Amino acid sequence: MNFKNKILLIFLSTGFFIGSVFASEDDIKQMLSNSMSGLKVDSVQSSPVTGLYEVIAGSNIFYVSADGKYLLQGKLIDVKARKDLTEEKLAGIRAKAIAKIGKDKMIIFKPEKTKHTVSVFTDIDCGYCRKLHSEIDQYLDQGIAIQYLFFPRAGKGSSSYTKAVSVWCAKDQKAALTDAKKGNDPDPKTCDNPVDKHMSLAKELGARGTPMIVTEKGTVYPGYMPAKQLVQALQLDK
Repeated sequence: MNFKNKILLIFLSTGFFIGSVFASEDDIKQMLSNSMSGLKVDSVQSSPVTGLYEVIAGSNIFYVSADGKYLLQGKLIDVKARKDLTEEKLAGIRAKAIAKIGKDKMIIFKPEKTKHTVSVFTDIDCGYCRKLHSEIDQYLDQGIAIQYLFFPRAGKGSSSYTKAVSVWCAKDQKAALTDAKKGNDPDPKTCDNPVDKHMSLAKELGARGTPMIVTEKGTVYPGYMPAKQLVQALQLDK
């Protein structure tokens, strides 16, 4: 059951409301925490819509009515400004979550002069991930730095997972990754590594496939994008 369905089920089964009395931000946060064991509510604050609270839980956003009786999931759009306010907020959350991992926990390919930086969740055995990496020089020529995080879709303990760990533990990580992307199995190695953290973050961000490209702003581009197309998108992502 995904996060959204779980939220709705709990609200329906627990009868989350407090009559006609308006809930405070702290009330809503407490009731959500009580209703959903394990749910970490990061913040509750007024939304741009009067009487509607914005609730942030990890990398998820939903909305609760001021009396606590109703929950909304979806995009909040500023019609006049033509802005997706929910996506704008989610992008910021994603960017902070990736930054929290730390550059020292990524494998980074940098151009001589960096104009843009993207984080790419990759699976060594994914065909389009291999295509993207086979064109790494084209991205670098466009001034795009690629920060790789691992998301072996087959899960922990799979061949793809083992390869990711081995690449991370290699003496020359970039050379090992490039070789593995060509279909050559890396020498088996183990060490302290961030692969599990990468996978956990990918799932938290809603990754459903690879490659998943995330911009510095936090915008997501699912799937492979050629370098020239990506740089055009990044120029608009401001």
